[in-house]
Amino acid sequence: MFSFAAPLALFGLISLPMIYWLLRVTPPRPREIVFPPTKILRELKPDEETPAKTPWWLMALRLALAAALIFAMAGPVWAPSGVVASSAPTLVILDDGWTAAPTWERRLAGAASIIESVARAGGPVAVALASETAAPIPGDGPRAMEKLRSARPKPFLPDRKAIGEQAAAFAHAHKAARIMWISDGVAQGDAARFVRALKESGAAGVEVYVEDHAPRALAAPTNDAAALSVDVLRIGDETSAVVDALDAKGRTVGRAAVDFGGARRVRAKIELPVELRNDVSHLRIEGENSAGAVALLDARSKVKRVALVGGAAADEAQPLLSPLYYLEKALAPFAQIRTARPGVVDPVQALLAEQPNILGLADVGLAPGETFDAVSRFVEEGGTLVRFAGPRLANADDGLLPVRLRRNGRVLGGAMSWEEPKALAEFEATSPFFGLPATKDVTVQRQVLAEPDPGLADKTWARLSDGTPLVTAERRGKGLIVLFHVNADANWSNLPISGLFVEMLKRISDMAGESAPSSSERSGMVADPSTFAPMRLLDGFGALGAPGLFAQSIPPGFDGPASAEHPPGLYGAGEAFVAVQTMRPTDEISAFDFAGAGLSANVLRAGGQLDLRGPLLVFALAAFIADALIALALAGKLRLRPLGAATAALFGLLCVTAMTSETRAESAPKSAATQRDKDAALTARLAYVISGDAHVDEISRLGLEALTQALNMRTSFSPGDPVGVDPAKDELAFYPLLYWPIVASAPQPPAKTVAKVTAYMKQGGTIIFDTRDALSQHVGGAPTPEAQWLRDLTKGLDIPPLEVTPRDHVITKTFYLLDGFVGRYANGETWVEALPPEPKDQAARPVRATDSVSAIVITSNDLASAWAHDKRGQPLFPLTPGGARQREFALRGGINLVMYTLTGNYKSDQVHVRDLLERLGQ
Repeated sequence: MFSFAAPLALFGLISLPMIYWLLRVTPPRPREIVFPPTKILRELKPDEETPAKTPWWLMALRLALAAALIFAMAGPVWAPSGVVASSAPTLVILDDGWTAAPTWERRLAGAASIIESVARAGGPVAVALASETAAPIPGDGPRAMEKLRSARPKPFLPDRKAIGEQAAAFAHAHKAARIMWISDGVAQGDAARFVRALKESGAAGVEVYVEDHAPRALAAPTNDAAALSVDVLRIGDETSAVVDALDAKGRTVGRAAVDFGGARRVRAKIELPVELRNDVSHLRIEGENSAGAVALLDARSKVKRVALVGGAAADEAQPLLSPLYYLEKALAPFAQIRTARPGVVDPVQALLAEQPNILGLADVGLAPGETFDAVSRFVEEGGTLVRFAGPRLANADDGLLPVRLRRNGRVLGGAMSWEEPKALAEFEATSPFFGLPATKDVTVQRQVLAEPDPGLADKTWARLSDGTPLVTAERRGKGLIVLFHVNADANWSNLPISGLFVEMLKRISDMAGESAPSSSERSGMVADPSTFAPMRLLDGFGALGAPGLFAQSIPPGFDGPASAEHPPGLYGAGEAFVAVQTMRPTDEISAFDFAGAGLSANVLRAGGQLDLRGPLLVFALAAFIADALIALALAGKLRLRPLGAATAALFGLLCVTAMTSETRAESAPKSAATQRDKDAALTARLAYVISGDAHVDEISRLGLEALTQALNMRTSFSPGDPVGVDPAKDELAFYPLLYWPIVASAPQPPAKTVAKVTAYMKQGGTIIFDTRDALSQHVGGAPTPEAQWLRDLTKGLDIPPLEVTPRDHVITKTFYLLDGFVGRYANGETWVEALPPEPKDQAARPVRATDSVSAIVITSNDLASAWAHDKRGQPLFPLTPGGARQREFALRGGINLVMYTLTGNYKSDQVHVRDLLERLGQ
């Protein structure tokens, strides 16, 4: 810490002789002495007089000067942390779980204040982290600070049992030891037992410090056929939270706002198309930087498209008894189901055209031909084929099976007959079904038998109690073929009506789309369990990175909890990876009751210590100068009037100089235009408003760059490179069109900026407000956070009435003939300034005229994301519903907006009516 004591002391020593030299009184020159009469001699008074006593106020000033010097030499320090300095051995325990990550810097600053106070008092201090097991070693302040600076929050909640034992050992080894616990305030991590260990340790004092931030967390993320959802947990008084869904590149795909009300755990649902939901890699609580605020999605979380085909024609008459009915009910919670339309000649090929992930065939035989070849290509290219046995399959000559089947294998009598139903055997460790309960309630009455060929055991995923295969599988090309040796209805087995059937299909669905097995896998089966190695792991702040040195592989079916050996993150390789979550589905977070445990929690103050020696020395120097001036004044050797006049003149000069500098500083920017303004005045260019979100601003820049390139290639308008502007600082008059993406977390602009924006629109500028929330809007529902932010902004804007863009508006005809304006989304509406009603007696015209350009355009379709592309010209974001045609129409809409802004209603001129009528076919 920098101290003012040494510089001020040096300044005082140098200034004292100067003050004395400046204030000393020049002795009078010798003059001739004339002895007057005695009377005159009596009236003479000496030049120097000694007062009979010193004034009390002067004595107080001198005593204050002396006291300031004494206190300054003692080195007083003011500690905002509230920690009383003591030379007793001190142990500082810092909770370093993910719950401490959001306020980590403040916690380090508070711990540093405690260490400095102890080190200044000359006592030994040690730093211990809650995740440590080693004994803390006391030392000096710099050593403790070095360890503190190297500490980082962990992505899990450490168990405080080990550090509690070490704290007790520290208190026993050091007499009158103090323990300072900087707690995260949560009860998890066995806080109650840790407090008991501290109280029973025999320490002279136990002090607890907590931050005022209450952590929030995410748990149990699911991506099913209905929506992407996750549980949001809190322990504080927050009333709401925003959950963002992000893809692998960190781009926001969707978001959901939740209102806690009086609950501590609520479910957030993000409703997006399946294609977008399958692109989501993780969920995050907005503004909460911790591993607990992140929920990861792995390959198992993707919603699979399952195409189902049944072999029995009579199923249509009794659909509730159809095998497809059982399959639909089992797959519906986690997959999108596709079935062929009635009357389709070849349902298998019709469904394969929809590009499913899984093709389910219930007792369907595949004879050589076009259908067989199509299914073979589907499997070779990575598809998963799930087949169910039945009368047709038992007698068919089919090559798309994992094993050879025994013809007429449904043995009902003779040596191979079953006298009683057979139960399931336990699933082996190499089976994907390992970990599922092989309940004895599931029995099999009939099945199709497999030929006992070599390698049959390696292809078997499930067996009956007598060892016969129930489920077999084989890798073929990049895909997978799975065969259930029973039918998909309840005629042969009660497996299809059990919960185990749903879990088995869920495991198969999770495997769909995975890459082909490596050489370490066994005969087309799953990889060895030890191959789930760490791939990318979360740190304490919730960022994915490379795995550390101590992370270990996880076994199949690992469900936590996250720990130092198994940190949260992604495990596996390629596309076959699984996620370990920070919070398990059943985990909770709750605040710890310090009062109930007999402790008083103090608010941690992160301010550094203030050395008071500098202010005391400054006061002493000022008091010394004042004392010297007062002494000279009392002796009659200080002329106050000239000194006062000089002081007043100096003060006036300083004021005039300051006012002149301020006036120049205020007038300089107004009189001189920046180089950026000059370039904008000489070259027309598009501009976007800087939102403060770096990701959104980058999308706006790339989108306007793509639109600028399209304008250069397709129109005679050649704008310069787009720029980002700040309405509060930049001049807006040089830009005809502003693209303003709405970010709900951004602060509202001040009134001065709003007035500047209003003036820009009144002077002919056009602003496109893009809320980018078309998928989150609901008719008649509450406004989205972006829509509410825009509503708050427009309260200060002087805007005209708005209307949904009519199909005959001039904005739809300025360059291309359009029906609407689409972007990344197509379901949002575009609003413009409402036009006056057309007179009833006026003839119909191809476009509606408007006296001026609409100063405001509001859309929710995320235009910039649809325009944006990379350096190679490849689009950066998927569209909804998608397709190259939608992207082309989004670009055409952007060109129309620019041309409309530049040219206004020229298309309504009568000169163009004939051409427009021909184009419209009227």
